[in-house]
Amino acid sequence: MSLLSVANLTLKAGARTLVDNVSFSVAAGETLAIVGESGSGKTLSALSVLDLLPPGVTRAGGVVMLDNINVATANRAQIHEIRGGTAGIIFQEPLSSLNPLQRVGKQVAEAMTLHGKFSKTSLRDKVKSLLAEVGLPDADRIADSYPHLLSGGQRQRIMIAIALANDPKLLIADEPTTALDVTLEKQILDLIAAAQKARGLGVLLITHNLSLVRRYAQRVLVLDAGNPIESNTTDQIFANPTQPQTKRLLAARNMAPPPDVPNAPVILTAQNLIVKFPVLRGALRRKVGEVAAVDDVSFSLHAGETLGLVGESGSGKSTIGLALLRLINFQGNVSLGGVNLATLPKSKLRAMRAQIQIVFQDPYGSLAPRLTIEDIIAEGLTIHQPGLNAAQRREKVAATLNDVGLPADSLNRYPHEFSGGQRQRIAIARALILEPKILVLDEPTSALDVTVQAEILALLRSLQARHNIAYLFISHDLRVIRALAHRVIVLKSGKIVELAAASSVFNNPAAAYTKTLLAASGLQ
Repeated sequence: MSLLSVANLTLKAGARTLVDNVSFSVAAGETLAIVGESGSGKTLSALSVLDLLPPGVTRAGGVVMLDNINVATANRAQIHEIRGGTAGIIFQEPLSSLNPLQRVGKQVAEAMTLHGKFSKTSLRDKVKSLLAEVGLPDADRIADSYPHLLSGGQRQRIMIAIALANDPKLLIADEPTTALDVTLEKQILDLIAAAQKARGLGVLLITHNLSLVRRYAQRVLVLDAGNPIESNTTDQIFANPTQPQTKRLLAARNMAPPPDVPNAPVILTAQNLIVKFPVLRGALRRKVGEVAAVDDVSFSLHAGETLGLVGESGSGKSTIGLALLRLINFQGNVSLGGVNLATLPKSKLRAMRAQIQIVFQDPYGSLAPRLTIEDIIAEGLTIHQPGLNAAQRREKVAATLNDVGLPADSLNRYPHEFSGGQRQRIAIARALILEPKILVLDEPTSALDVTVQAEILALLRSLQARHNIAYLFISHDLRVIRALAHRVIVLKSGKIVELAAASSVFNNPAAAYTKTLLAASGLQ
């Protein structure tokens, strides 16, 4: 008998059907992956298992049986036991899920006290044991830390500890590695797999990353717009997909490398970049030392070229991007068009920034929610081209929107009215409207599902070909780098460990660290 059985699940918001007649099951010791694009109903299907549907979403049909309990007809005490007892859940963003005002040890303990399975005297020992199990051996220090003091990987390990606290039978992992770099991603999923093996857990993995599915799941359910379109073993899904949408998801992860850019002139040179951050200690936060986030990094960027920056979290990738824009202090020289940005007076720096723009990782966070799309995109024109009148600005904004594949009626709408992929197109349009020579792209596709990611990458390649823009592309996703970059810099602890043509890095890596990253990505 299956540990979890979902039959003919239908979820609605008013008259709109969000999930339509979905069925799946998970046995003890098995991993089922539910995959699909954003809005396909993956997360809603998983939340229905714990009766955690958001307000306005109702179950219009179907049966959810978890450990022989019908979730739809369960009483309050049974639902309390199911949530965290029978089934644990790992959410996508741990920083949003953890209480910022409580130490993480207390939050792990709270998960156990809510179910009354441990006495106060044994609680601390159980917390320390859980932290050690999830790969956090310095348990006393970690337990007394607040979430913001921990890294992304450490926070996700805390979420796993909370999910495992009451010895559940089912573990629901909802996009558990979306914001993590490839080595941390592998560590987290290896940790879940180890816990599964040790405890005999059934695992329901929600993801859009098909590389993870291939490595960790035994069976796959593909959803499209709330409809189940294909269900089979993982081997069969990858070897012989039958549905067009499944084939599209698989094809989106295997984009061909970009065409070469022969004999392009150098437009930016960075020499001996060093960025140091202070180490603060004590109640008064006194400076007791410095740490080098970027340590003697040099490179060049050619017109129309994409230079990929890869490495683990904390390797200095984003710091280099911010230094090029002089948004943080640095040592060394950055030459753009023969002008040294490091020594350029502030009075002239703003004008130079029109030539080098940035697209951030989270478009929703970087777009002002109270401004219309026209105002957001036109802001750069107001600053750098004050001579344009309102009609001329609107004409340029409309042309740029068309350039990034958005309709003209987007002008008077607001960011929350768009999907994640559309918001990233808006962010690209905002940077593009000043006709820069260089775009710094800081993880611009990390929060997008694979098909939308492929669309954004295709857009960037098209824009580069039409406008001869150079990209500094920062990413921890090596498949994305392979699809866009002509050359690659591999960073570790602020230092360059490898700089070579993309083909060399992917086919014949020289550094052991590069080989580790490729192996973690499933590319070697």
